[in-house]
Amino acid sequence: MSRMPVGIERFSETHWKSLRYFNLYRLAVAALLFSAALLHPSAFAVLGPDQGRQQLLVLASLYLLSTAIAVLLAYQLRRHASMQLTGSVLVDVLVMTLLIHVGGGLGSGLGSMLLVTLAGAGLVGQGRLVVFYAAMATLAILFEQSYRALQNDFDVLGFFNAGVFSSAFFAVAVSARLLARRVIANEALALQRGVDLKNQTVISQRVIEEMQDGVLVLSRDGRVKQSNPRARRLLGLNGASDCLVAECSADLAQGFVAWSQGVDQEAVLARVPASGFELRANFVPTETSERDVLAFLEDMGYLREQARQMKLAALGRLTANIAHEIRNPLSAISHAGELLREERRGEMHERLLRIVLDNAQRLDRIVSDVLELGRRDRAYRESIDLRQALPLFVEEYLVKEDLPADVLTLELAGSATLCFDRSHFHQVLWNLLGNAVRHSRRAAGSVRLVVLDGRVAGQIELHVIDDGDGIDDACREQIFEPFFTTHHRGTGLGLYIARELSDANGAQLELLGTGPGADFRLLGRTTGCH
Repeated sequence: MSRMPVGIERFSETHWKSLRYFNLYRLAVAALLFSAALLHPSAFAVLGPDQGRQQLLVLASLYLLSTAIAVLLAYQLRRHASMQLTGSVLVDVLVMTLLIHVGGGLGSGLGSMLLVTLAGAGLVGQGRLVVFYAAMATLAILFEQSYRALQNDFDVLGFFNAGVFSSAFFAVAVSARLLARRVIANEALALQRGVDLKNQTVISQRVIEEMQDGVLVLSRDGRVKQSNPRARRLLGLNGASDCLVAECSADLAQGFVAWSQGVDQEAVLARVPASGFELRANFVPTETSERDVLAFLEDMGYLREQARQMKLAALGRLTANIAHEIRNPLSAISHAGELLREERRGEMHERLLRIVLDNAQRLDRIVSDVLELGRRDRAYRESIDLRQALPLFVEEYLVKEDLPADVLTLELAGSATLCFDRSHFHQVLWNLLGNAVRHSRRAAGSVRLVVLDGRVAGQIELHVIDDGDGIDDACREQIFEPFFTTHHRGTGLGLYIARELSDANGAQLELLGTGPGADFRLLGRTTGCH
């Protein structure tokens, strides 16, 4: 923290401005006095006999020079502010006292000039210096009056006027100082309030921009006045958001009109043609002068996805608990079936026993898949070089599944680096390829494994594409739900487990396209590994 150099006072910018204005005022008065004394002395009321005019010109010249120096110091030397002010006030007191003396006493009216000087000093000065300035002016006036009384007859009225002016000096100086303190305090408070308001505005703007819900500020005629980035994305707005809400969505505009007319409704469901989103809108009145309305927009698809995830999470926990309980009796059934196979009691016995063992094996596979979900929260992400890992994985998969080598093709492009838990990635890819092979034609190139750079920096896309019949629109919403399958030998857990493990690794697994075949895309990150 830097320290203020010695000799430099803690004088605010406001005080410096006030000091400059004060000195500019003094310069203007000195210039007028010098002009009057030089060009038209007879029009200046304070002039006495002819022999005093030369003295007045010299005094005005010196006063003009001193005020000019004070102005230069105030602009060029930002040091010793109190000393500069004190010097200026003392010069004014001296000059005005001499002018009062030349002009014939306080009756000349020049005493009011000292009042203005003390008022300005009270506004600019600090602490007890203001009282010191008033005291010096009082002493100067009393000294001048006393000197005049010694030179001439004793004038009671003159001393009375001097006493009145002296009281006025202290009153004006102290009042100006108190007023200045209040003004400075109010200015400091206003500046602090301005800073607080600016900070609050920045924070509020950042919060609104980062909100998952869209926020609109609507005028009473349905015009969008302000919006956050989420709202512009939901409404499909590009660039400026100054438009009518009816131009974005007719449903939303009708809901706003109904709400404005006092129709009792909790929320408005609206579809936006430009973006394709289905929204739920809530309108809230504000207390602004223009009676603007806040509209909060929520993506219904996102809400449904959240509800689905919560349902699946609860189902997954329940299923995992049941799987633990099933495994022991299932092992006993499998073991008993193996023992019965050794007795060989005939063909019917063998066929029934094969049914029992096959279904026991299927149940064991389901239990294993369910228990695999328990590892989703123990993901250890590492950087996987897909150029090295995928060829080895494809070779292993083809061998274990006893598939021809040309059924599966691998296409690599871009950086081909994925941040993922290695065992999770193995499980996800195995499930995706198993699903693709199961529904493909199993011809040459029926299944394609494609790796591309993502559209956003730091992302990578991995596509598993097959040439099967594709997925019906009616099934697309359920394809990732547990125990949903369209194959008689499937368990309905492969895609569900693949998505859960992808989510655990910060990746997204989704089904693309509506054409023949299926295209599952794993959108992962290339950075952020442990």
